[in-house]
Amino acid sequence: MASSEVLLHPVRMRIVRAFLGDRALTTTQLAAELDDVPAGSLYRHVALLADAGVLRVAAERRIRGSVERTYTLAHAAASLGAAELAAMTPEQHSQAFLAFVAGLIADFDRYLAAGTPDIVRDGVGYSMNAVWLTDTEFLEFTRDLATVFQSRLANAPGEGRRRRVVANVILPAPDKP
Repeated sequence: MASSEVLLHPVRMRIVRAFLGDRALTTTQLAAELDDVPAGSLYRHVALLADAGVLRVAAERRIRGSVERTYTLAHAAASLGAAELAAMTPEQHSQAFLAFVAGLIADFDRYLAAGTPDIVRDGVGYSMNAVWLTDTEFLEFTRDLATVFQSRLANAPGEGRRRRVVANVILPAPDKP
């Protein structure tokens, strides 16, 4: 498992998100998707993620004397464990959440800038709801969500399938004063 220093960097978070959905990408393909990140910087971040075990080399091929690597995401290494999350300071959590939200905003801006967005056709949505749950009900709720996601994570790319990124944030409401 990678450390928070490795994972909680805005560019590295974007790289990890690019691999979600069991994608295999070369650094050239990744650079085309993250075209606002300078190539040298992108290569350094990819190397750091690979050294940390977050990215795995899935294939290599020789191209004009150099080696092109295709990477995949090592899902278990691409998340922080409970112990590391518990050890983070409130400021570290704030910085991590800010990088997460900033990444979502940037992804949404890129979606809007790419051609003619059609929110309804593309199934884009964002909403906020509140539910009243006991701790036991909340545990059941999170298990239900995990079950729904888990059954679909095995879907492979195919005709008619479009890669969709689902972001999830669960926050407790502040206690009454």
